Amino acid sequence: MSALLEVEDLQKSFGGLRAVSGLSFSVARGEVLGLLGPNGSGKTTALNLISGALAASGGRIHFDGRRIDRLAPHHIARAGVARTFQLVRVLPGMSCLENVQVGLAFRAKPVFGAASVAEAMELIERVGLAPRAHVQAGELTYIDQKRLELARALALKPRLLLLDEWLAGLNPTELQQGITLIAALRSSGLTVVLVEHVMEAVRALCDRCVVMSTGSGLAAGPTATVLADPAVIDVYLGRAHA
Repeated sequence: MSALLEVEDLQKSFGGLRAVSGLSFSVARGEVLGLLGPNGSGKTTALNLISGALAASGGRIHFDGRRIDRLAPHHIARAGVARTFQLVRVLPGMSCLENVQVGLAFRAKPVFGAASVAEAMELIERVGLAPRAHVQAGELTYIDQKRLELARALALKPRLLLLDEWLAGLNPTELQQGITLIAALRSSGLTVVLVEHVMEAVRALCDRCVVMSTGSGLAAGPTATVLADPAVIDVYLGRAHA
């Protein structure tokens, strides 16, 4: 299966701090890749580089054969890359429906008017927010804001979805619902890069994993193999959770 995303020797420095150093990995079409590692290892910075929120200090990022590391974030989004954020970012003064309509307006082929209402409602239903479609986003619980942010990301009709700890903070029932939803996205052909600490979700969803430590790649491969790697256990999982 050909790679949809290729990251090669990615670098990012903030002054004297090297946040990402020599990171390389690829993501196959239709794959769910787990990007793992301890806090501060550079995972979110890597997502910010892929999505264009930060400019790389070095290295290359190719998406569907096209180099994107020099593009502005809105051009990367229109090319087919969407994301959620570790700290949820919704438009609090707008309804759930309107938040998703914003996403529809900024994709490569925008949708407006009655068509945007219908498609936004479909996406809201897909993430389980239909009863709150007309509630202002600022009035939602944190978990429902996460659902809304996912619906807005899907409104861009992406081919690659970057999820930054989207499953964090969910109760056991919500976690199973979230795992089911992401599995359904994969079944629809969507490619996903998943930054996550919830090992139950990682084991259930990820075809492969890349583990980062201090900005660099520590291990990469099939999920079960990576999670059993002694270096990953020592640096990240700990013996009790291996």
